[in-house]
Amino acid sequence: MDKFISNLKATFRQGDIVTRLLYINVGLFLAVTVTHIVCALFKLPAGQWATWLELPASFTRFIGQPWSLVSYMFLHLHPMHLLFNMLWLYWFGRLFLGFFSSRHLRGLYLLGGIGGGLLYMAAFHIFPLFADLAAVSYLLGASASVLAIVFAVGLSQPDYEIQLLLFGRVKLKYIAFAVFVIDLLFITSDNGGGHVAHIGGAMAGGWFARGMQKGYDVTDWINRLLDLFRWPKPSPRRPKMKVHVGGRSAGAATVARKKERTEEMDRILDKLRTSGYGSLSEDEKKSLFDGGKR
Repeated sequence: MDKFISNLKATFRQGDIVTRLLYINVGLFLAVTVTHIVCALFKLPAGQWATWLELPASFTRFIGQPWSLVSYMFLHLHPMHLLFNMLWLYWFGRLFLGFFSSRHLRGLYLLGGIGGGLLYMAAFHIFPLFADLAAVSYLLGASASVLAIVFAVGLSQPDYEIQLLLFGRVKLKYIAFAVFVIDLLFITSDNGGGHVAHIGGAMAGGWFARGMQKGYDVTDWINRLLDLFRWPKPSPRRPKMKVHVGGRSAGAATVARKKERTEEMDRILDKLRTSGYGSLSEDEKKSLFDGGKR
């Protein structure tokens, strides 16, 4: 058991941002589920403590639990809800990293969740259809965050094609458009608040894509804040071994290579911000893809 837990910790520390987000979502689901099972077995009052992690539609309730604007986007109470969100996060998160960095994905996941949560609360206070339910409605799940990632990729690379079961090769712009239309059509359904949150996440993703095309990063403020808390914590560094070859240490050569890679990546990112993704050569696109996976 100890070895299993150690392997999980090692995988989390060494994994990319998609892997870490998957671990956090699944881990929180298991923690909540196991707690409910234990309480049921021993006939203990489980209460409604999980609502402290959900985002309330009521502004009054939200004032008492402001952290829920972040915690809700990692919380799932039903396995199918978790499964579908994590599959979309895995597929489009990997695709996202082919065009942008792990830092961008980290910030956009939170930005999409925040945008979806704020629009959700606003809708319950603006539209009479939702107003009567504001006091008892809560939002949970990673859907808004995931859709921000989907729309960021779909709008920045609209003609990029992926293979879909039963549909064949489909361009990303059509996937993004279809998802957005579905949410609009079902906005008056029993889960209308959830569809409103999806739209908020999609808008955040569109804002990110538009900003990157214009040369600015709308997630920068979130990432700067996360850097203060060092989340996610960087992987532990291995001790460097110096091997002298021909009078020059291998450590010095490694530093020189890292410096060259950093300078090249800075040049490519500057070109991306000023001229867009289409201006990059195939070699530059490959370098950007490889750099996003580090």
